[in-house]
Amino acid sequence: MLRIIDARTGEPVEAAPARRGLTRVQAHASGLDASALRVLLVADVLVRALELGGTPVWAMLTGDRRQPELRAVATTLGVRPFEDGQDLASGLGEAQVIHVAGEAGASADGAVLVEVAPVLGSGDGTAPGSDPAAAAAPEAAVTAAAAEPSALRLALLSAPRGTPVRLDADALDEAGRSLAHWRHAVAVWARQPSRPVPEEVRGRLRTAWEDDLDVPGVLRVLRWVEAAPGLPDGARFETYAYADRLLGLDLVRDLGRLA
Repeated sequence: MLRIIDARTGEPVEAAPARRGLTRVQAHASGLDASALRVLLVADVLVRALELGGTPVWAMLTGDRRQPELRAVATTLGVRPFEDGQDLASGLGEAQVIHVAGEAGASADGAVLVEVAPVLGSGDGTAPGSDPAAAAAPEAAVTAAAAEPSALRLALLSAPRGTPVRLDADALDEAGRSLAHWRHAVAVWARQPSRPVPEEVRGRLRTAWEDDLDVPGVLRVLRWVEAAPGLPDGARFETYAYADRLLGLDLVRDLGRLA
C-alpha cells in the first residue's frame, strides 16, 4: 500500500485509501523552469505508482504561466499528459485527492499535500527558499531536456523530493553516464533467457516506492541488483524493465543495438 507524507500534518497517509477507488492527482506548476518540471515529474511518478498498484487515477495540471511550453517540455521528459485542471469540475466521487506542488505553492484545502523542493541553479548565491524561477532558468531546463531528456529526468528524480536539487553540468553528466551504463547492461542481459523478477527483489522495489514514493530507494535497489552475485542476467533484465514502469527512463532503449 502506497503511503505518502502529507505536508500539512507531517503524517503518512494512504495514497489510495479505498480499494479501486479513484485518486485525483493534481499538479500545481507554473512557468517554464526546472522546479516546475520537478513538480510534474514527481506527480508523474506518483501516478505511475498508483497505477502499478491497480488504482485508477485522474491526473490534472493547474497553473497560470507558460502552460503550453511547460507541457511540451514535460512530454519530452516522458511525463504523460495531464488534463487541464482549470477546465474540469472537481469532486467527481474521488476516494482521494493529492495535490503536488512546490514549497508553499498550493493550498490542499483539506486534501493531501505533497511538497516538492526547488531546483537550484549553479550560482554560489542560490540557496534553499529562493525563488525557483530565478534558481533554475527556463533556458537551462529546455536545453537539458532537448540534449538528453532521460538524463534530466534521472537527475531530478535522484534526490528525495523534499531536498533541494542543484542542477548543473556535473549533475547532468553523471546522470547521463549512469543511463548509458544501465542501458548497455540491460541490452547485454536481454541476450540471456528471461527469468522472472525474484520475489525478494520485487518486494524491495515495492517497499521503496510505497514508502513515501522513495525513488532514490528504488535506484539503490537497481544498483544492488546489478551487482548481486548469483542472480541470473535474465532476472536482472526483467527487474530493470519492471522498475522502469515507475521510473520512465527508457532503460530498454538499446535492446538489439549491440553488435
